[in-house]
Amino acid sequence: MPTEIRAITRDEAVEYLKVLPYANGLPQWEPAPAAWHGGAGAWPPPRPPASEQELAALAGEIMADGVHPQAAFADGRIVGGSAMFSLEITVPGLRLVPFGGVTSTGVIATHRRRGLLRAMMQAMFDDALGRGEPVAALSASEGGIYGRFGFSPGTVRTRWEIERAEAVMREAPPPAGSAELAGAAGARAAWPRIHDTVRRGQVGEISAPAGRWDGLSDDAGGPDGPLRYVIHRDPQGQADGIASYRLPWSPRLADTGTLVVEGIAAASGDAYRALWQLLLDFDLTRRVVAAGRPADEPLRWMLCNPRAMRVTRQSDNLWIRLLDIPAALRARGYDTAASLTFTVESDAMCPGNEGTWRLDTTGPASCVRTGEAADVTLDIAALGSLYLGGMSAAILAAAGLVRPHHDAAVSLLSRIFRTDPAPFNAVGF
Repeated sequence: MPTEIRAITRDEAVEYLKVLPYANGLPQWEPAPAAWHGGAGAWPPPRPPASEQELAALAGEIMADGVHPQAAFADGRIVGGSAMFSLEITVPGLRLVPFGGVTSTGVIATHRRRGLLRAMMQAMFDDALGRGEPVAALSASEGGIYGRFGFSPGTVRTRWEIERAEAVMREAPPPAGSAELAGAAGARAAWPRIHDTVRRGQVGEISAPAGRWDGLSDDAGGPDGPLRYVIHRDPQGQADGIASYRLPWSPRLADTGTLVVEGIAAASGDAYRALWQLLLDFDLTRRVVAAGRPADEPLRWMLCNPRAMRVTRQSDNLWIRLLDIPAALRARGYDTAASLTFTVESDAMCPGNEGTWRLDTTGPASCVRTGEAADVTLDIAALGSLYLGGMSAAILAAAGLVRPHHDAAVSLLSRIFRTDPAPFNAVGF
């Protein structure tokens, strides 16, 4: 059975889409409660398979600039597919770094366990390096797949809920500006601009793929009801915060009166406080649920009772993979001036990463090959988790993914890479 891995042509885009789970109405998440879903179920109901019209529209999106689809062919027929978005991620030091975002991946059931996914991933890594993208990232639909390609969790997301009666906020000066209810058209206009401001100040946040908010609508989508929108404006009238929420109907008494926050972005502290004050105090509601939020939501510390905000689900979010170690490490900032020598013993998919490197952050960051003895040896996956500054070097060492060569090595690794606040991304791809 001859196989081939290559980019698709425009004429092949519809057939390519037909092998992907999201276009076929197939499961897109492992069977566990999803921390990105705020509804009463473990995850949203599956979509029906895309119609021919929908496939034609999706084909135009997958062939757009900045999207790089790869396919696996067997006997001339497409049996697997994946793609990369060319995007930006904010790294420590609030610097913007180009990265390749892996998305929409699948191999049909009859052709799994044959190395096709690995071959597609290798092709995408090679292409990303050719485009000057030193980092790759993805959101893993199944936790056991992507570690073998060098990816490892770099950000975390939570789902939390709070009873309205317990949502008493500490006294504080009234937030400046004003909030207004808006329709989908206003939200489509405001959200991209607000997100672009927010993502530049949040480590881990990414630039939004083209058309990210084009589908916002005022129409009801089944029992979940329509999305509704709130926009906050600063005293000069500029939109600096936005939220979307639903008030879904439920036949279960336990779920009635729930307001589900689907998204919120705030470019100022006033916008953040004002939006939450409104969302936590809607008439005829008794509970607020928010999904896909930071593990340490600032709102918790605005409450008179921080325990009132209960985390009901938590999971990894963005998985990071360094494709070009020196370029990636030079691109981020560091709060600690120090020098660290580390060894990556093996990286079969990006062999240029193998070897011993000296990272020096005493001036403009440098990362060069060295013959010096290493302070630590670490897996490429561990380096991915450390990259955005939110993961503990000590925990990775306890798990055997970081192997120190002297007593102070793990502490040094932690001081160099950690950042505060923890990285977070609200937008996916």
